[in-house]
Amino acid sequence: MAGDLAGLMVVSVEQAVAAPYVSGRLAEAGARVIKIERPEGDFARGYDHLVHGESAYFVWLNRGKESICLDLREGGDKALMERLLAKADVFIQNLAPGAIARLGFDQAALREKYPRLITVAISGYGEEGPLRDLKAYDLLVQAESGLSQITGTGDTQARVGVSVCDIAAGMTAYQAVLQALIGRGITGQGRHLSVSLFHALTDWMNVPYLQYVYGGKTPVRSGLNHPTIAPYGAYTCSDGKDVLFSIQNEREWQVFCTDILGLPELPQESRFGTNSHRVENREALDAVIRPIFAQIPRDDMAARLEAARIAYGRVSTMEDLAQHPQNRFVEVGSPTGPVRMLAPGALANGQVPQPGDVPALGQHTDEVRAEFSE
Repeated sequence: MAGDLAGLMVVSVEQAVAAPYVSGRLAEAGARVIKIERPEGDFARGYDHLVHGESAYFVWLNRGKESICLDLREGGDKALMERLLAKADVFIQNLAPGAIARLGFDQAALREKYPRLITVAISGYGEEGPLRDLKAYDLLVQAESGLSQITGTGDTQARVGVSVCDIAAGMTAYQAVLQALIGRGITGQGRHLSVSLFHALTDWMNVPYLQYVYGGKTPVRSGLNHPTIAPYGAYTCSDGKDVLFSIQNEREWQVFCTDILGLPELPQESRFGTNSHRVENREALDAVIRPIFAQIPRDDMAARLEAARIAYGRVSTMEDLAQHPQNRFVEVGSPTGPVRMLAPGALANGQVPQPGDVPALGQHTDEVRAEFSE
């Protein structure tokens, strides 16, 4: 899998999360990725300094790339950029709308000049529509897309704890690039891909959207409880740690009552006899379940649920995640030393992809300049 895209060259004028996600996945698949940074660097390098001096965001998203520093307002660097694009298969950028064209690299003009080139523009709201020029960051788009409205508890809205809009846009762009590469192999022609944080995330919002538009139903924020199934949520155990479990049918409900709660007659109560009744009487149901869970440590309760074949998940802290027995890891080099990190999600023939090193700012500038000199 690591060599699937070997021989392809990607040029990316990128910063932050969404575009580096795309180019990072392409690098992982074997493409040569030349990351164009401003002289001061991708500002994601400074988001934190927690990975022995490096930014966690930057280490995650920039493995296996070549970093060169260019000032695209300067004539010599613009000429070098043009020479890079003449050899590129994919050109990615996530500058502000219109900025790359003002620098002299209009993507439509580039495709006319280089018909096989695949161009990718990643923005907050897309290249058309009334909000196309609006500044957009992940949390802003979480709010604008309606995600915040359905995330949280009760009257309190909450941010999803990772940059989900950026990641959604990056994933959407990656699959679109792969499709474009397949299409180019058939037709010989590149194409332009326009991906926005807003549209990538609103695609993910289709279920609540359809429920509202066609059924008039506005989702209720329910925290770590499922809004339409009960019991299906998180319960605190005697050690203060939570376990989340799910009851999917009446057979499981009977087993749960018998084997976990020790209350085999509970399903006979009219308040709890069907899922609809349990949802309607969730507060009373929780009043039965919570005291029983509060007497047992989380790992013991998880073992009981597993023995009863009840689906469950521990509500993991970061310490739990760091020690999780199901983790897979990769080790990558960085300018300040090796980093052991969680592995990408897909195995190929049972193998974890082995990513390249994280580049220092401008690490490859001199050699790329020499390679693409006039």
